This record gives sequence, structure tokens and C-alpha cells, in this order.
Amino acid sequence: MLYYLLYPLHETIGVFNVFKYITFRTFGATLTSILICLMFGNRYINWLKSKQIGQSIRELGPQSHFSKKGTPTMGGGLIITAITVSTLLWSELKNHYIWVALFVLIGSGLIGWVDDYKKVVKKDSKGISAKQKIISQTIVAVAASAFLYWMRDTPPVLKFPFFKDWAIDMGIFFIPFSAFVIVGASNAVNLTDGLDGLAVGPTITTSLTFGILAYCAGHFGIAEYLQIPFVSGAGELAIFLASTGAACLGFLWFNTYPAEVFMGDVGALALGGALGVAAVITKNEFLLVICGGIFVVEAMSVMLQVASFKLTGKRMFKMAPIHHHFELKGWAEPKVIVRFWIISIILALATLATLKLR
Repeated sequence: MLYYLLYPLHETIGVFNVFKYITFRTFGATLTSILICLMFGNRYINWLKSKQIGQSIRELGPQSHFSKKGTPTMGGGLIITAITVSTLLWSELKNHYIWVALFVLIGSGLIGWVDDYKKVVKKDSKGISAKQKIISQTIVAVAASAFLYWMRDTPPVLKFPFFKDWAIDMGIFFIPFSAFVIVGASNAVNLTDGLDGLAVGPTITTSLTFGILAYCAGHFGIAEYLQIPFVSGAGELAIFLASTGAACLGFLWFNTYPAEVFMGDVGALALGGALGVAAVITKNEFLLVICGGIFVVEAMSVMLQVASFKLTGKRMFKMAPIHHHFELKGWAEPKVIVRFWIISIILALATLATLKLR
């Protein structure tokens, strides 16, 4: 929005020329997003308290979590608001990738909001059934994927990291594959959101890393030099992804241990969906597995736990997702969180290193 309001003024006031640069608008969006969270965080938390929107705790969970009962949840609404406002203010609104990303963010967030609302406000411990949640997520993901397929600027290919010439032309199968990536990422982040700030840290590193990847993919000269797919217009996603990372950073002010507020499904499903659609647009689905390795391991631990119990009657971990396994092994909650953050930073650096390994 600011691009259309202020950039035309550069003809008379030269300083406004900076609004044509994605890098400048990315920094502007970053500051806007984090300030929204910091300025309105306390008010939002107090509003949640006034509505008695508090977290419920599983009786089978670690006993150390019982003290968290009643902590305000559904804080993801603040994150989604910060991302949306800053993205709309600073991005080029004619760019269809921005609208697809916001559609997935808000659509996934609404699904999480309904689930949280039923659990917390309506006191329905089951919330949305797993079947209803997956179907709803799939509808959002398929709609976004179909739009990307029909409006594509580049062939619907699956690129492999480390190899500049390896690619699979997916054709119409791009739609179900992309939907799988988006839904998978959304649920993986949701499973990770079990400790104070645990999911937020890797989301910051992953979104900022993909912001760099998006900028590179949308810049013809850089894409050609790095021998990565050039996706015209993808550079604007750097603004969306920087807003995502900044909103999470601002939210972490209140979500760090001991948390004053939890993001809930409304935040976790939305953030995961945002990362998934960014990976699809920039053709970096495999790099999302590397950069978002924490999310992958968390999701895999749940699947392995279920499979192990059904096949052998024994559990592979003390509790799944795997962060609870380490808690029950005696790791203090802050130690689990910070160590997972460190791993996430290492994975982000490894992801960026792949740009030169082709």
C-alpha cells in the first residue's frame, strides 16, 4: 500500500525512490511487524484474560506443565494480524504470490481458531476432529496450489538441492504435491508448539532463511548466478516472510519461558502453512525439510510413536512429540527449547550453504 502511495512521489521528492526496492520495504515490514506485536501484546493478552481464554493441559502430559493451566492462549491472532498488516503496508499488492501467501496464512489460522475456540471457549476437549481439520486444511492448500498452477510463471517442476540440472516436471500433479507440502508443514509446526517458545524459534530462523531464498529466486541476476530457478515476482515474498519472522520475534517477548501467552492452533497452523506455501512458490520444498528439520523430526516422532505402539505394543519414545521425551529424560524445559533453537540455526545455515553447492 505504501508502495503505491509514496513511490510515485519520487518524481518530485527523490528520497521516495527507495520504495521501489524490495530490500528497503522488507526492512520496513520487519520493523512494522515487530512493533505491532510489542505495542499491542499486553493489551491482547489482557483481552484474552478478560474473556477467560486459557490453556487446558493434558492429564497425561509432563507434570511440570500443570502449572501452565489457565495461561492465555490463541495468541496467534496477534501474530497473524502483525504479518497481514505489515505485508499489506509494504508489499506490492499486484503481486499474486502475496495474496496466495496471505490466503494460506489466514485460512489456516481460521481453522486453528475454530479448533481453539471449541476447546477453550466451548470447553469441548476434542475441538475439531482430526478428519475435519485435515479436510479443511486440504481445501485451503488445494485452492492455493491450483491457483499457483494455473497462474504459474515457471514450469511446475520439482527441483533437487545440490544438483543444478535435476528436476522433475510434475504437470498437474503439482497441485496434490504442493497441497501435501502446505498441509504437512502446517501440522508439523503445530506439533512442535508444545513448550514455551519452542515453535517460535525455528519459525523465525526458517522464515528469515526462506525470505533470503525468495529474494534470490525473484532476482534474475542472482538466480542465474546461483543457478537456482528464477521465479518472477517471488522477491516480494521476502516482505511477507520477514514480517512472519519479525512477528514471531515480537511474540516471543511474551511467549518466552515462562510464557505469558501461547499461540495456540490459530498461530501454529497459520505459520506452518505460510512456510509451506513459501517453499512451494520458490521451488524449495526439499530445502524446507532441511531448514525446518525441527518440525520434521517432531512430526516424525509422533508417526513413529503411533506406528511402534500399533505394531509392537511398545512406545519408541517416553512421550511424543519428541520434546516431551527429552523433558521426561530430565532435561529442563528451557534447555530443551534453547537446544532445539540452536539446531534450527545450524539447519538454517546449512540451507543457505546449499545455494553454492550446485
